[in-house]
Amino acid sequence: MNRTRALSPWFSLACLLVGLLCLRGMHAVAQDPQQGDRIPPGSQSQKDQSTYRVNVRLVNVFTTVTDSRGAPVADLSKDDFQLFEDGVPQTIKVFEKESAIPLSIALAIDTSPSTMRDFKLETTSARRFVHSILRNEDRLSVFEVTENIDQITRFTSDLKTIEHGIDSLKTGPGTSIYDAIFLCSESLLDREGRKVLVLITDGGDTTSKADYNTALRRAQQAEAIVYSIIVVPVEADAGRNLGGEHALIQISKDTGGKYYYAEGQQQLDEAFRKISDELRTQYLLAFYPTRKVSESPFRKIKVELNKKDPEGQAYQVRHRAGYYTAPAR
Repeated sequence: MNRTRALSPWFSLACLLVGLLCLRGMHAVAQDPQQGDRIPPGSQSQKDQSTYRVNVRLVNVFTTVTDSRGAPVADLSKDDFQLFEDGVPQTIKVFEKESAIPLSIALAIDTSPSTMRDFKLETTSARRFVHSILRNEDRLSVFEVTENIDQITRFTSDLKTIEHGIDSLKTGPGTSIYDAIFLCSESLLDREGRKVLVLITDGGDTTSKADYNTALRRAQQAEAIVYSIIVVPVEADAGRNLGGEHALIQISKDTGGKYYYAEGQQQLDEAFRKISDELRTQYLLAFYPTRKVSESPFRKIKVELNKKDPEGQAYQVRHRAGYYTAPAR
């Protein structure tokens, strides 16, 4: 009896300390947003987890403007443009004409058996394009597109290296167009300046592991401008892959690029010439997003012009459809 009464004060103190520690622990758990199972369903903390935060960084919008005849327009000023993100007006912090900004170009050439009829024409036009577009500050890498995607040359401005890469292209049994877009965009991801993917193909994908959405997302994350040159030997050919062609057309549009149909040497040369002209007359519009949080990881961009051509016709404006707020890696 006496021993039990002697321990009672210590026992009571211990119980009090344990209770205080438990209350402190419960308070810590309630404040810890990582303890998801402790947050009541439907609470504000849970709702906040569905929003997407954007790093406050400069967002580049490379923009091409053409007139009613499709010719690039090169004499516009900053005041001629309006820029919107998800419909919200943005302040243009940087405005430049693109002729001085270095280019990184991934030149991807489809060498599957279905392109062999025009392969020599394709490589001849590609060489002319390389000679017309590259300056000392620009870099170009040659990619071979078959069932596998091989980077034949590093990014370089050395014409001999590039020509040797084009000459060394070999055929393969399949065509992985979506893989080519994904992997070429991957190679452009960390490069500076304007990033461009020029893809020459007949449009038929047969062996890709990536799908359309994966390829498009990677191109958008890399800020790659995709130009598709679709080689169609016979316009009414029943063997054409119209689904593949439409996919390339949409990817080109969503990245601010363009698509061209080419039949024969003259049209191939013309497509490359138009790409070269555009890349010399683009504009850079850049802004800091005014909104830090949105409900979607992808934000839509729209550029409008306050100006029309001398005949009162509206100019055509092309740019990427938007950007992802989360880092690409």
